[in-house]
Formats: sequence, structure tokens, C-alpha cells
Amino acid sequence: MSSRGARLSSPSSLLERPASQDSQDSMEDYWSEVKNIEEDGERAHEDLLERGSMDEAELEEAWLQEAGLSTLVSGELGEGPAEALLSTLTRSQAAMVKKRVDNYTLTMRKRNKQPARHVQDVFSTLFLLNDYGLVFCLTHIQDLSCEDMKKIGYISLIELTTFYDCLGIELKRNRAARSKARESGIFGVPLTTLLENDQKKFPGSKVPLVFRKLLSKLEQTGLQTEGILRVPGSASRVKHLRQELEQKFYEERFDWEQVRHNDAAGLLKMFIRELPYPLLTLQHLPAFAAAQSVSSPRHQIQALHLLIMLLPEPNRDTLKALLEFLRKVVAYEEKNRMSLWNVSMIVAPNLFTYRGKNAKQEEMQGAAGAAHLVRLLITYQELLWTVPCFLISHVRKLNEASKKPPSSEKTKRKLLLMRKRNAEKTERSELTDLREGVIRVHAPLHAKISMAIQLDNETKAKDVMARFDYENGSTSQRPVQYLFEVGGNIGERCLDPETHLLDVYHVNPHCEWLLKPTTT
Repeated sequence: MSSRGARLSSPSSLLERPASQDSQDSMEDYWSEVKNIEEDGERAHEDLLERGSMDEAELEEAWLQEAGLSTLVSGELGEGPAEALLSTLTRSQAAMVKKRVDNYTLTMRKRNKQPARHVQDVFSTLFLLNDYGLVFCLTHIQDLSCEDMKKIGYISLIELTTFYDCLGIELKRNRAARSKARESGIFGVPLTTLLENDQKKFPGSKVPLVFRKLLSKLEQTGLQTEGILRVPGSASRVKHLRQELEQKFYEERFDWEQVRHNDAAGLLKMFIRELPYPLLTLQHLPAFAAAQSVSSPRHQIQALHLLIMLLPEPNRDTLKALLEFLRKVVAYEEKNRMSLWNVSMIVAPNLFTYRGKNAKQEEMQGAAGAAHLVRLLITYQELLWTVPCFLISHVRKLNEASKKPPSSEKTKRKLLLMRKRNAEKTERSELTDLREGVIRVHAPLHAKISMAIQLDNETKAKDVMARFDYENGSTSQRPVQYLFEVGGNIGERCLDPETHLLDVYHVNPHCEWLLKPTTT
């Protein structure tokens, strides 16, 4: 199979590197960071967890809800999103869902409560696909519509659970404490609340402004500083700066010139630690930690890849900004003496629940495993923020399955009439495009707003972009525009300039082609 169609395309020499190789190095940086955290007197993420875990029924119900299959336990399954999702599962994925529903039903029966719909009723009439139809593509997370990314999340959870089950790893969940988080300020405020506040001033913000500002400050003054991230700033000065940020940041009165690079590093790590819900999220933190138990580096990356797909958008975007910064720190290793392993050891206890400096040997191994995962996140971030091709293919199947006519006869008649009108409209407006392999590209911002293009095996998205620029005259005043695949069996997808369009044409023959700027 072509490398463009593979699920994972990373240098094999790096993937096969033993996970234990770096863990032989000193863990001094890791435990020094833990000590600094403890001296700050801050609570760890585990303080956000209730004592006692979910019971079996709660666990399975939460899993099914997150997988978009809550109707399997509510008894309301019909011709809708859940049925469409089930119809696209592979046999191994379907077996996993059946296992979760069976477990839920058994637990509910033990409680002497009303049992859920029997799982055999759900799967008896479903056609289960045997394999993924892989599409040669390169799709970044931000290239897909929010609705399609939501479906990616459903499928990723089912795939991750199936993947872990095959490896003999139990997928656990945390229960969040029922505590009210702050709704204003900087530190200790949920990411979603911060972004809502930020977007009032700067619409479209995807990463908290204060987080961006701290990263920018470090990039300007600290990348070449020896020990950056490792050497802590003055505790009293960092505390004072934190108070000033709370009071002055949104009023734009905070003096960034007074912030030293070590202070900025301290504030950055403090911001991450004090999030009321971990950056890797409470529900998925155990799954991230479980990836440490995977023996193969390749399988660890596959697990991380699916977990990134599962993260809420604010968490995913903020983590990406952090990892991009950390990669820059490592790039200046000769100046700052911060290797990839040093950086990973320092960041790990700020992302994962730590257990204290007087850990036993098995806890030391856990610390090394957490640092190793951070190393993988930094190293393979470009891959991890690219949607796997098999997930794109699965979403296409899900979207096609969702278009099955509803059971209501009245709704069916309306749908048929609508399709007939759309077909007539398409036939009139695109009469010249009926030849095989011809697409019509619409470009509302260009003088020539529409163009028919004959595709061949070599036609790429960048060729269409260049042709429109040539026909209309390239100008610096016009924003950079990209080719989008819209509708058909996808919501909306921004095509990478290197995408071969004939591949897309074959898997989604009924889509529209639109040239426009991206929203990111």
C-alpha cells in the first residue's frame, strides 16, 4: 500500500527505538519538578477525583454516551445517528460495543432495575463491515467540520477501546468531583470559560490568550537560556506576578517587561497544573496513562493518535500550542542544554498525576513511562494532529448510512421531492460537467467565480488553486484560498495542496468543490 494510504507513516528507525532506552537516564529532573510542585502547595489533579470509582453500570453508560451510542441503553434506538454508526462498525468494533452493552445490562439486572434493551435486538439486523475502505489523503484536524470531528470522536473511542482490549489493557475512567469552577480570572478557570471570555475581545481565539502570551514571552527571551523550564523562578516573584495577571491582564495593564524567562516558565506550568480539569481531561487521563503499559512504541503512538482525536477542541488546541513550543525548546538544545528527554521529564508531572518524590521502584517506572509519552507527543505531533485515513473513510460511510430515508411516509415524499428538484437544478447548472472526471469548482471571491476542470491522475489541489490565480490575476490583497470538498459523504474538508483530486472524486462523486480561505 502507498505510504499516503497507510494509517501510520513515521520513520521506522525511530518507532522501533526501545522505550526503556531513555529511561535509563537520570530521573532527577522529573523528581525535582515534583518537589517544586509540592513546595508550591498546589493540589494535584487527583484531588479533583471523588473517592471511589464509578460502578460498572455508570462506567458503561458513560462510555456509550461518549461513543454516541447512548440510545442503546435508553431503549430509544431507531433510524437515527446511533443506528447509522453501528452499521459502519467493523466486526471487532461491534463485538466491543456488544460487550459494553452486555456488561451494562447484566449490572442493571443485578441491581433489580429495569433491564436495558437486549443487545441481540440491536445487532441482529445490522450489516457489519469487514474492513475499512482506506482513502489516500492527508487531513489535518482543523481541516474537518466540527460535525465530522464529533463523529471522528465517536469512532476513535470505539477503536481505542477495541485496540486496548486486544492488547489486554482495561480502559478505565475517572469520576469528576462535583465542584463549581471559577468563571472569571486567569488561573483555575476551565479552558472553555477562558476561551468564551477571550472570544468576546478576539473572536476565533482557539487557545487562551494568557497561555499564548506566556509562550510568546518564553520564545522571545528564553529559548537560548540554559536550563529553561528546569530552573524555577523566585517563588515569591511568581506568586506576585500571578496576582497581577489576575487583576490586570484583561485590562491590558499588565507589564510583560517585568517577567523574566524563568518566571514565565513557572507561570506556564502553574497555569497547566491549576486547570480545574486536566489538560488531558479527567475522563481520558487514565487512557493516556495506560498507554505506558503498551510495549511497542508503534502501538503507543497509535493509542496516542486516537486519544488526540478524542480530546475536546480547546484541550487539543492548547496541547498543540504547548507541544509546538516544546519542540522549539528542544531545537535550541546546544544553547539551553535541554534535551528532548530533559524537557519530557519536566513537563510530564505537570500533565500526569504524580505520586510523590519518595516513590517505590514501580512508581519510578511509571514516572519514566509518563516522560516517555510526553517525548512521543513532542516528537510525533505532526502525525498526531493528522486524522488517520481509516477514520476519514469511516466518517464517509457513517454519513452515507445517515442518509437512509426515514420511516415516515410523509417525510419520505418530501425528501424525494427535494432530491428531484436538486437533481433538476444540478442538471441545468452543470450540463457541461457530465463527462467522467470533470468537476466544477466555485470560487466566490474571484472575478471568475466558476470553472470546469478535467481531472487526471496527476491533478492536485494546488494545481486548481494556481489555475484560478492565473485566470484571475494573483493579488496580495486577496487572502490565501484553499480547495474544499463540501457535502456528499463528508461535511466539509479543506484539502491539502498535495491531495490528488481524482482520488477524492472517486470516493465522493457528489461533493461540491469550493475555493475559499480557511477559518483557522
